[in-house]
Amino acid sequence: MPSPPASSPASPPTWPLAAAPLVPSRLEIDLQQLLIPDPERTVLLRVGGDSMQGAGIQPGDLLVVERNRSPRSGQVVVALLAEGFTLKRLAWRQQRWLLEAAHPAYPALALGDGLLWGVATHVIRSLPVATA
Repeated sequence: MPSPPASSPASPPTWPLAAAPLVPSRLEIDLQQLLIPDPERTVLLRVGGDSMQGAGIQPGDLLVVERNRSPRSGQVVVALLAEGFTLKRLAWRQQRWLLEAAHPAYPALALGDGLLWGVATHVIRSLPVATA
């Protein structure tokens, strides 16, 4: 990715634009259709911990979780363990299912008798407001 152009204190940072003027588009996007193809089997969950930060999932993010999707190794899943719900990456290792965090402080968990509750398909995050 190219670096942004340098700016002086007298002028705000700028990005080069194409020769054509920037015109707002009337592109219509149905976010529900894009993010939630099966509303009756999809839930939104708020992330409460930091174990998946290495996967780009932050505390406070909103996750779109599909309850009817068949989980596969490598996907981020919501699992119900004896301790409660957890969000981890599903992995098949050494002939067993593991739930792996994306943070070095958290060890992998054996799925064991746990239940794979849903597959995370999208992350929704608000951008922070810069303070002066």
